[in-house]
Amino acid sequence: MLLALLLCYAGFTALCLAMPRHHDELLGGKPSRRRRRGLVLAGWLLLGLSLWAAVSSKDWGLGLVDWFAVLMVSALALVLLLPYRPRLALALAGVSLLGSPVAAWAMN
Repeated sequence: MLLALLLCYAGFTALCLAMPRHHDELLGGKPSRRRRRGLVLAGWLLLGLSLWAAVSSKDWGLGLVDWFAVLMVSALALVLLLPYRPRLALALAGVSLLGSPVAAWAMN
């Protein structure tokens, strides 16, 4: 479940950075069209991988329930961090990307 949480948070952060307002606030400047497409693609890919991680750790019935719980927790964390600590929200996304291979290794 930790792997799904890390991937969900990173995916939501990538989708958030695809928006010009948040990209400007966190990284400075508006994203190019190519970067926006890449961030959207990466965000949806990470969310899809988190679904795979949740379902592979448990069966489809409980895996989907866990995935929806992880979706809500990671979105809530991002929404609460973004207005008050935007740099921390970005740093946590980087840490979650770096920690996801470790969580995947520990899952096996």
